[in-house]
Amino acid sequence: MTTKLSLATLPAVSKTASIPAYARENLTAGIVHFGVGNFHRAHQAIYLDDLFNLGLDHDWALIGAGVLPSDAAMREKLAGQDFLTTVVEQDNNRSGARVTGAMIDYLAPGNAAATVAQLADPAIRIVSLTITEGGYFINPASGIFDPAHPAIAADAANPSEPKTVFGLILAGLKARRDKGIAPYTVMSCDNIPHNGKVTHAAVSGLARLSDPGLADWIDANVAFPNGMVDRITPATGPREIGIVADDYGIDDAWPVFCEEFKQWVLEDKFPQGRPALEKVGVQFVPDVAPYEHMKIRILNGGHAAIAYPAALLDIHFVHEAMEDPDIRAFLAKLELDEIVPVIPPVPNTDLRDYFGLIERRFSNPKIADTIPRLAQDGSNRQPKFILPSTADRLSRKEDVTGLALVSALWCHYLAGTTDSGKAISFNDPNIDRIHAAAKAARAEPAAFLELRDIFGVVAESDLFRKRFANALTSLQRNGTRATLKLYLEDRLAM
Repeated sequence: MTTKLSLATLPAVSKTASIPAYARENLTAGIVHFGVGNFHRAHQAIYLDDLFNLGLDHDWALIGAGVLPSDAAMREKLAGQDFLTTVVEQDNNRSGARVTGAMIDYLAPGNAAATVAQLADPAIRIVSLTITEGGYFINPASGIFDPAHPAIAADAANPSEPKTVFGLILAGLKARRDKGIAPYTVMSCDNIPHNGKVTHAAVSGLARLSDPGLADWIDANVAFPNGMVDRITPATGPREIGIVADDYGIDDAWPVFCEEFKQWVLEDKFPQGRPALEKVGVQFVPDVAPYEHMKIRILNGGHAAIAYPAALLDIHFVHEAMEDPDIRAFLAKLELDEIVPVIPPVPNTDLRDYFGLIERRFSNPKIADTIPRLAQDGSNRQPKFILPSTADRLSRKEDVTGLALVSALWCHYLAGTTDSGKAISFNDPNIDRIHAAAKAARAEPAAFLELRDIFGVVAESDLFRKRFANALTSLQRNGTRATLKLYLEDRLAM
């Protein structure tokens, strides 16, 4: 027997899960958030829920905002349960469920006027977003905003009818400027180096295409704090919905599963105020960059490194990949030999110890994070998580055998079949051209490196081209496992 999640059923739900200690009707909105996915509901919404449970800052509740047509399904599911979410936190030794109530409404996609009106409300002092690495309209190789992208060009031509996140944010800022209302802070919660700077470039860059004066006003008045976010949060499917029903007796249309660990490091740049998140574990620091480098290159880079050998060996779950001795040893050698040595120092942090923490987190069997999730969107993730380490080593005239192998593994994966001959299903916005380049690389490895918007200057390095070609040739001739063993034995670069 399950209980349908809603505000009315919280007393029944409290028998198996913790519930908000605050009255939802006492919350008022202070934040509009674009991108109401699993990560947001397991991270930012959790921190706010913790804060509200302390009896603090009840005027900082969340209003979700949809942009894509697919967001309508999420809104419908959450609206059907009063915007409550069951979050199941899973460590190796414990599991526990909680219901969060930090979100009080969700703006439907497709109604720009309603969204802009909400953004123009003086009560909204922060606009936050988790729109994935690929949602910022930046050139993957350079990290620079691309004003020629068709979606950006369309919003620039019709600023009163925005279709993108940045068009909506810009329209909201314009409405506030025109009404003499102080601008909100725009806070990215995505895994992108200098995510505040990148978001500023997108908002201001779009404004400059149609209204340079508005762009100047944004540059002078709007804050875009950088931040580092971290929590492993797998996708939700029938398995997760079933566990919440069977183990906790809760009928939740879209629960969230996550690890127990979480981290959020932020620059304290909020001119219109902010919730007292430091009281619930958020670190406010003058410079987020060292934390960004550490997390993006060690954790996200580690995920990118194990995704493709695991997929090629028909491994489905991340913890199963970590149980494979060759993949686990490959990750450790790559991280400790090539990635960690080029990461700048992080305050009060031993980077080797941090990698040890990452190993343990990847090995958590209860999370059930999947290799297909890690392998998706490689054309956006590789330039952000792997190739910066490659470029740094090359600039220092250091070898890149392992990092070139990661790129070769991605190329080999994109050719379309696992080592056992199974067809691979892709999930990447650029799949047509990267798949074609991977197939061309079967005959000529350098063909894959012609994806210059992805590889950038790295592809111009003779050493990288040599290491990449050698690794790809080995993968094609010897297979994934044998190639990993050659790398582990320091024989791949011979």
